[in-house]
Parts: sequence; C-alpha cells; structure tokens
Amino acid sequence: MKINKKVAGKQAVCAAMILLAAGLTACGSKDKKPGQALASVNGEEITVLQLNEEMQRSGVQAAQQDAARKQLLEALIDRQLLENEAVKEKVDRDPQVLQAIERAKALIVAQAYMQKRVGAMAKPSAQEVETYFKENPVFFTQRKQFDMLELVVATSDMSEGVKAAMDAAKSLDEVAAWLDAHKIKYARTQLSRSSAELPPELSAKLLSLPKGQLFIIREGERSLLISIAGIKDNPVTLETAAPQIERFLMEKKSKAAADAELARLRAAGKIEYLGGMTAPVKPASAPAAALTPADIANQRGAAGLK
Repeated sequence: MKINKKVAGKQAVCAAMILLAAGLTACGSKDKKPGQALASVNGEEITVLQLNEEMQRSGVQAAQQDAARKQLLEALIDRQLLENEAVKEKVDRDPQVLQAIERAKALIVAQAYMQKRVGAMAKPSAQEVETYFKENPVFFTQRKQFDMLELVVATSDMSEGVKAAMDAAKSLDEVAAWLDAHKIKYARTQLSRSSAELPPELSAKLLSLPKGQLFIIREGERSLLISIAGIKDNPVTLETAAPQIERFLMEKKSKAAADAELARLRAAGKIEYLGGMTAPVKPASAPAAALTPADIANQRGAAGLK
C-alpha cells in the first residue's frame, strides 16, 4: 500500500480539526506528550506513539513500512504546522469549526463505546459455519453464474420508443442499432455475476428467464438494457466458502449486538422530541409478497427489473 504524500497533505486539514478537539479546552498547551520525540515543530513534539498510531490506521504492508514511516512523519509535521497556525489565527474558535469538532468527538466516542461492547464477540464455530453453508445452497452448492451483456443508457433517455425497440428486438445488437439510428448514447459492457452476489429475488427472476431474454434494470440515473448470454453451475465447497461465511456471521452478530444495545439505551433513556419533531411511526408489519415470474411484465422492454 503506497502512501501518497500529496494525498496525506490534503488529509491533514481534516485531521488537524480532530486533533484540535483533543486540546479544545487547553489550546496552546505545551504539556509534554508521552513517547519518544521524533521531531519538533515550533516547540511541539511529534512522538513515536503518534507515528505508531498513524501506521496502525494506514494498514501498511510490512515490506513498505520503512518508506511509510517517513512519509507519515512528514504528514504529521504538516498536520502540526496547520494546527499551530489554526490556533494562532483562532480558526479553532470559529463556530462552524467548533461544531465540526464536536461532531467528530461524538462520533469517535460513540464508535469506541460500541466497539467496546461488541468488539470482543466470539468467532462463529465450525458447526455454525457448516450449518449456514448447508442451509443456503443457492449461495454455495447450487450457486449459478449469470453471464450477461449490457447496454448502459441514461435513465432520462428511457423513452417509450426505447422500450418498444426492446419489445421488438430479438437481440441486444438490434437494440444497439436502434439506439445508433436515433443518436442515443450508450455504453456496451459484459459481466458475470453469481447468485451469491445478487439479491435472492433477482437471482430467482434471472433463473426464470430463457437465454437471450432482454430486460431492463433501472439504477437511478442510469438504466441497464440486459441480455442473458448464459447461465451455468458454479458451485463452491465448504472449505472455500468458510472464511467468507465466518466474516458474514461475525458481521451479522456484531450488527445484532449493536442493534440490541441501541434498543436497550433507547428503552432506558429519556428521549423528548422538541421543535416540532416527533418520534417516527413504526410501520405495521405485513407478510412479504411472493415473487413470481409474473413480476416481470409480459412485454420485455416495458418491464424492467426494478
């Protein structure tokens, strides 16, 4: 991982604001910082502990650590220079800066608390990993690979004419020819996705379509005109999938623990909505509607997988 000095310098402005937060109540303090000094900037020391923290946050590979240490030390010097000037010009007292500092402090403290509460969770057992593997064959033993051809157009260009062209076309090339004739810009791409990478609902829909089927997926400002080039089996073994499953289960456990902690704090806390704000209304739970091939409109172009 190469650390670009120019990028590090640009990041120094934001980093300096966070540093100011630590000394907000004692700006200009000359208290000695812990750790062996590596540099002095106008009397302010930069220490080994500071540099080690930067190294840890950067995630530099072992082979690049010597070069990274030098670059990070220069970045810390730049940061200290900026902090000194900010304090000198009372930038740290600007209301907007103070608000940004308070926000940064609140985020850091809240994240540290949550990490303390959920960070020491036990790793999923081998049995848990195997159970998940067996209970989700569509992601593993029955995994499919979808090979697709795409034309990417601006959603603003998705007129009724484009949809009608897709209805009448027998291939994506015919659609491309129609777009060329009508001077509509597009990009041609091809991609492969497995059923493990796609939402289950979308995988199910793709599996229900024949080879060569044309359909549309809308993604905000762009729309994808897609043809299925092929679908093939692409299974993975438990041994191959285990690390991925373990990470997923850890993230799932962490999220559940974090949600539970927030629910506990909300239940125990006294929350009052002021200034015309009200508590959000919880939507009534409803059974999930079954997805069928009919969810894709009978006419290909007008349909779209949304």
